[in-house]
Amino acid sequence: METRYDYLIVGAGLFGATFAHLADKQGKRCLVIDKRLHTGGNIYCENIKGINVHKYGAHIFHTSDKKIWDFVNSIVRFNRYTNSPVAQAADGRLYNLPFNMNTFYQMWNVKTPEEAYAKIEEQRREAILQMEEDGITEPRNLEEQALALIGRDIYYKLIKGYTEKQWGRSCSRLPAFIIRRLPVRLTFDNNYFNDTYQGIPIGGYNRLVDGLLNGIEVILDTDFFSDREKWESLAEKIVFTGKIDEFYGYRFGKLQYRTVRFETEILEEANYQGNAVVNYTSSEVPYTRIIEHKHFEAFGNEVYDNPHTVISREYSTEWVEGMEPFYPVNDTKNQEIYAKYKKLVDREDNVIFGGRLAEYKYYDMAPIIANVLKYFNI
Repeated sequence: METRYDYLIVGAGLFGATFAHLADKQGKRCLVIDKRLHTGGNIYCENIKGINVHKYGAHIFHTSDKKIWDFVNSIVRFNRYTNSPVAQAADGRLYNLPFNMNTFYQMWNVKTPEEAYAKIEEQRREAILQMEEDGITEPRNLEEQALALIGRDIYYKLIKGYTEKQWGRSCSRLPAFIIRRLPVRLTFDNNYFNDTYQGIPIGGYNRLVDGLLNGIEVILDTDFFSDREKWESLAEKIVFTGKIDEFYGYRFGKLQYRTVRFETEILEEANYQGNAVVNYTSSEVPYTRIIEHKHFEAFGNEVYDNPHTVISREYSTEWVEGMEPFYPVNDTKNQEIYAKYKKLVDREDNVIFGGRLAEYKYYDMAPIIANVLKYFNI
């Protein structure tokens, strides 16, 4: 291990792989290490029965930035997948997401935008008046904020149970800023994202990551912290995509995360639920959603070309050591701890921090790539 590199990149996820790709194109020598047995981080796909299974949860690429869309498509071509999730409520009925005219018709049997708007406003006013009677001038928590934005029916049927399962906390204990906005469409449009471009890499996300890391030295099953001094000595600069608190030895305390546990099942049927994503909003159902992976890449009657299907039930849970950290916990306590670590980050000259763990921030995939492109002035 005497070879010296321009960059040691800790983590072969999307940030690390994109950084390595662009640095390599500039003639920089890069070494990528990852403690997992595979590259790709949480966008890694496992092929089961000919189906690309999103091993760490559903990932749908979406952006309105043509530069980013052209960049990823220069590595691998993307398909036309459109995210149109469905929610099953406690009453057993199915509702379209995001909240749109289909949802409002299913909820209230209203058929025009004017009727839907009137119903929403009626319920919003009821919630706001109740808060005013209770002496509340501004929503103090997520529950009050959601009721003020959308009213009781949608909140109790489609938001409350799902959100409490996702965060492991009562909505009345979650901060209001988590749900400052709720997208409401007075059109019959089930497309979850407003972005211009949307899709899944044809053949799965591994093809994207393999393309980014083509020709770059990668060492897997390797923990940076097991021999930190050795790894740091190999390169002029470090690109770190792991947990920020771990990098600094937890000196200000440990940050909290939520994680997701998956129960994946192979079924001897071609089409289990007819959609890639079905959310379960009832608190009585322990999982948050079921993903049927084949629908990310098979459309229409193509679904029946493969007699098997693979589903994953997702269970949101509190993170403990040994689990994969997924989502930062966006509350005051954790943000105050992160702010202390951020001051140390700002003083670093030879370490670049990137990604959701290193920046303690939830990221979609396109902004991750955008951040790397900015670093290279692209």
